[in-house]
Amino acid sequence: MALDQSFVGRTYPPTEPYEVGREKIREFAEAVGETNPVYTDPEAAKVLGHPDVIAPPTFVFSITFRAAGQVVQDPQLGLDYSRVVHGDQKFAYVRPVRAGDRLTVTSTIEAIKSLAGNDILDVRGEVHDETGERVVTAWTKLVARAAEEA
Repeated sequence: MALDQSFVGRTYPPTEPYEVGREKIREFAEAVGETNPVYTDPEAAKVLGHPDVIAPPTFVFSITFRAAGQVVQDPQLGLDYSRVVHGDQKFAYVRPVRAGDRLTVTSTIEAIKSLAGNDILDVRGEVHDETGERVVTAWTKLVARAAEEA
């Protein structure tokens, strides 16, 4: 059954703050094979004008995807998460994510489409720091595959 179009535009409450740790950034950079010292060496980051190490661009996915959990777990939406695959991801940065940031994410359903029996859900995550300034916007596309015929 297709997802309800009336959910388009629905915004969920901001998440609890996530404190970005220097060690988390280092672990992530290593995991994705990123060797730029700006991600692991505070002095290298300071040379480029940052107060501390910054995170690789895709680091914020772990925060925004967790926040999108509010959407996918909304029982009123009725999304069968066991059939969901990640379709696409985009980011628009205002500034890099930095060690020490305390970030919250507010998720909004931007679009719901049906295509060949699949439901396609676009979720926008607005990431703000503790001063309320926007740091990055992330768009996540989720595809709920059509149920197989019995």
